[in-house]
Amino acid sequence: MSVVSLLGVKVLNNPAAFDASYQFEITFECLEPLQKDLEWKLTYVGSATSSEHDQELDSLLVGPIPVGINKFIFEADSPDLKRIPTSEILGVTVILLTCSYDGREFVRVGYYVNNEYDSEELNAEPPAKPLIQRVRRNVLAEKPRVTRFAIKWDTEDSAPAEFPPEQPEADLVEDDGTAYGAEEEELEEELKEETKADGEDEEMAGADDTAGPSIPVPAKGVDEDEESDAAGSEDLEAESSGSDEEDLEEEVEGEGDEDLEMAEDGEHAAAGPGKAGEQALKQQPHGEVVMVH
Repeated sequence: MSVVSLLGVKVLNNPAAFDASYQFEITFECLEPLQKDLEWKLTYVGSATSSEHDQELDSLLVGPIPVGINKFIFEADSPDLKRIPTSEILGVTVILLTCSYDGREFVRVGYYVNNEYDSEELNAEPPAKPLIQRVRRNVLAEKPRVTRFAIKWDTEDSAPAEFPPEQPEADLVEDDGTAYGAEEEELEEELKEETKADGEDEEMAGADDTAGPSIPVPAKGVDEDEESDAAGSEDLEAESSGSDEEDLEEEVEGEGDEDLEMAEDGEHAAAGPGKAGEQALKQQPHGEVVMVH
């Protein structure tokens, strides 16, 4: 727990000219008597790219500190222009208000600061060399960034813990590794029992295979008679295909002879188509069987 707590900071002269001093009204609370003073500092960040241009505007020692709520005015000079790059004078920058005890910083308050000309014409077309007399600063006091740090005060008990506290009672607790080993042994025994049961099932399956050829089970929705008819029809198809081819060859030869007879004798030619038609009708049943299969 911090012995000193920052309650509030108020920027008094804001906005102001760039070369005007900074003034802050600081309120804090002290919970117990302190042996040393508090050191307050105000730092101006001259460049966003390098800390070499940072400059401490002022510092102040406050003490002895009475217990309770305290308030004072902290005033600091404006930054030195010679230590700020010309390109960094205008625009947005940062100021840091810090407080330390015995060289240990315990609170930091950061503010954004906007530096610009007092006229729109100069802001639209700024001169190559900044006109400091026309530059005004505006501290964004409504949006501070406060950071607190735990430090050692006057007693060792107030020092923050650098290492986890000792826990001697933790050595008396049963080691979790023993319990984990017991669980693993139980799992191994269960796995062995499962594998043993699976082996017995496999032996039973092998006995079924050696019992003899299995009887085919008819497909669902199909009768045994239909299956036997289908098997028989396949054999008939193979046999009928050969006989039909022979009949077709004979038919073709017979028609060729009748055509020759038609060319020689007109009367026989007139009667020929009737016989050929009768033969074609006689051959139709064989053709139908082939088409069915």
